[in-house]
Amino acid sequence: MRVETVRSESEFVRLGGSWDGLVRAMPRPSPFLLHSWLLEWWRHCGGDAERAVHVAYRGDRLVGALPLCIRDHLGLRVCEFVGGTWSLLADVIVAQGEGSSVADTLTRRATAARYDFASLFGLPGSSRLVAALRPRSLRLIERLEAPVLDLSAGWARVSEAKLSPRARKTRARRRRQLGELGKVEASCARSRDEVAAALDDAFRVYALRWRGRHDPSGFVVREGVAFHRAALLRLADEDVVRLLTLRLDGRAIAFALSLQLAGRTYGLNRAFDPAYGRFSPGSDAKLLSLEAAAGEGIVLAEFLGAAGPHNERFTDRFEPIYQGIGLPKTLRGRAAVGALPGGIRLRRTMKRSATARKVYRHVRRLKGS
Repeated sequence: MRVETVRSESEFVRLGGSWDGLVRAMPRPSPFLLHSWLLEWWRHCGGDAERAVHVAYRGDRLVGALPLCIRDHLGLRVCEFVGGTWSLLADVIVAQGEGSSVADTLTRRATAARYDFASLFGLPGSSRLVAALRPRSLRLIERLEAPVLDLSAGWARVSEAKLSPRARKTRARRRRQLGELGKVEASCARSRDEVAAALDDAFRVYALRWRGRHDPSGFVVREGVAFHRAALLRLADEDVVRLLTLRLDGRAIAFALSLQLAGRTYGLNRAFDPAYGRFSPGSDAKLLSLEAAAGEGIVLAEFLGAAGPHNERFTDRFEPIYQGIGLPKTLRGRAAVGALPGGIRLRRTMKRSATARKVYRHVRRLKGS
């Protein structure tokens, strides 16, 4: 086995032909590790970070990869996943049929690099990287509950189980009321040309929904718009993107954007025009998107976010996403590793408390309706 470290864009571009095969072979395949996504993230958001993408070959065959970079932050050199906070489900990726030796070798290569400490956002619960490290090398902090919905029974059975008769009547009534204002249509974009046209509407609707509020997704700022447009158009060429748009008299009022890979659909973003909020067009777009995914044979829907009220009804289980902090190599790195987890846990607790209150109020409304 031969191990190399990719540091230039041109070297990374050349990996495109074999990289995605490793991603599709993951136990929990992540569209956020696909070559096109990582390449465009680097071009638009990588800044001055140093690439440290470690790859393993047997002969000329790519058998493993660990996509890392090193950023300067507050005077510290921090080892992170390529993709930053968009590296959801990031991990060592290994070719099918290969054993643990590939992950072990790549992990040793990565930890030999020069940095102060590692902050690895996006780790799944059953991480190969964590398994290859010494015990307690990383402090794992749950960052996202990541609700999962099983679609294998088909949409008719799933919707019957998840939506009460009252909820179905409410949805039909709101759709009927919306239809009194004009012609309501839904369409799902998946080709490059379709996605390119629908993205303009999605960015506009998202900006309306988040006007005057902090946008956690980067779907409004110029850099984030450029990145998502470039990455999604490339992924559309690979038939990964599904962008469902709900329109009233031809004008977009809601959308649900997802990525489909290896029998799963991953919710990426959704929003609605607040002017039509009383009709719940965002929820309708989400349901239509799930129905379309089930119709394509998708068996799992991963929402990859918090267990908020809008996901509570459609959750069969949680498969959390973690941030791993540790692997200090300097005194300053040790200090950071000691201080960061406490602050993250505090913010997480506060956020959960606010979410719990919202869920509680939502459930009370449902019971009272």
